[in-house]
Amino acid sequence: MEKQNTHTVYLGLGTNLGDKEACLKEAVEEIKKRVGEVTSLSAFYATEPWGFESEHSFLNAVCRVSTTFSPLEVLHITQEIELSLGRIKKSINRQYSDRPIDIDILLYDDLHMDSPELTIPHPLMWERDFVLVPLKEIAPEIAIPTNA
Repeated sequence: MEKQNTHTVYLGLGTNLGDKEACLKEAVEEIKKRVGEVTSLSAFYATEPWGFESEHSFLNAVCRVSTTFSPLEVLHITQEIELSLGRIKKSINRQYSDRPIDIDILLYDDLHMDSPELTIPHPLMWERDFVLVPLKEIAPEIAIPTNA
């Protein structure tokens, strides 16, 4: 039997509706079941909305996952998880809104890709403290560009 290659993917998680802590925990459980082994999970961080106005604060985290899936397979699986946890619409053209869960692929190995469906590294992650703080917590070795 051929051994499948494993890849390291970092996922950003966020929620600002409902029982936020329970939703993040449920998202992590679904990631474990469907994407791969969660090898590290940051603390949960309360943050203000980014890119839009809302009376609802966010709870954010980052997890590191060991997976055998390709980047696009991970994208499709995480989108299915979002739907299963109540996410109705995705942000389009940076028009953000309240959401029960958001799962973003931040990094995938050392891969750089730019396709209509997926860009890795996540193009806005370097601007977002709600991503960088939990990412640095679990992966302090990752170099953060000073002017991305």
